[in-house]
Amino acid sequence: MTRFSYHVSHEQFPPRDLLDLVQQAEAAGFDAAFSSDHLQPWAAVQGQSGFAWSWLGAAMQATRKLSFGIISVPGGWRYSPAVLAQAIATLGQLFPGRLPWVALGSGQAMNEAVTGQPWPDKAERNARLREGADIIRALLAGETVTHRGRVTVVEARIWSRPKLPSRLIGAAISEETAEWVGGWADGLLTAGSRPEALRRTVAAFRRGGGEGKPIYLKADLCWAPTEEEALRQAHEQWRFNLLGGEVNWDLRTPAHFEAAARFIRPDDLRGPVHVSADPARHVDWLAECAGIGFESIDLHHVGTDQRRFIEIFGDKVLPALRA
Repeated sequence: MTRFSYHVSHEQFPPRDLLDLVQQAEAAGFDAAFSSDHLQPWAAVQGQSGFAWSWLGAAMQATRKLSFGIISVPGGWRYSPAVLAQAIATLGQLFPGRLPWVALGSGQAMNEAVTGQPWPDKAERNARLREGADIIRALLAGETVTHRGRVTVVEARIWSRPKLPSRLIGAAISEETAEWVGGWADGLLTAGSRPEALRRTVAAFRRGGGEGKPIYLKADLCWAPTEEEALRQAHEQWRFNLLGGEVNWDLRTPAHFEAAARFIRPDDLRGPVHVSADPARHVDWLAECAGIGFESIDLHHVGTDQRRFIEIFGDKVLPALRA
């Protein structure tokens, strides 16, 4: 049965508030929680960006059974893969089984280029992603690693490790990247709202070597008591993610995203974000996505009233999906 996770949006809410929200999500019946690892928000209107790795330790201590996931970048900009491997291993030992997977991506300039290193094209970033993933996998297996390539580590070893390491999941939006990820990752994380496009991405992953591996979805949605309010909040908070192509990966500051998204209209959010005031419509859409075979679907309510969202979805949406 598909599991449903609560999206911990560090870009939109302070870490202290997110700790309370994830406790509420557990009480409401969510199975898990998931977050991205940002240095900056997409835009100033969101206004936050807590450090996801230190927050994870607090969140696991503050909850009882929730499992957690996170997406990060091992390409050697903000983090050496040795540092990421140590963070993954420490959480795995502290809280056995509660960090079952970590997604790895090729990164965004707004988060990674702050180190002052050159920001390369997608092909080079993918090559660094693959090297970083291989290094992390070897370190989690207990190996001492020396690797001199696009990413370098010398005589690295992780001493405090869990008995069962987290799976390393590849993040992909395009069919091309999903097919490539299928050859090396333990699973696939993708994002989207259109089931037909999601099916094509999953098929590409399977074709590239991902047959039998788990697949995960981040689903953007917006609920409010009225359709008008749901659409308003979606536009205010999440229009910056509709730019598409390489733009999302190459812009460097929240101000750049605000400028690039200035002509996006509220109605443009319909489709990329599932906007509805009717919980039953969310049930139907999420059930169709679950039918694709996702092991877990992360519900990212992009609006501002997180407490009411958790309450409504815990009461009306999750029980209907599980029924």
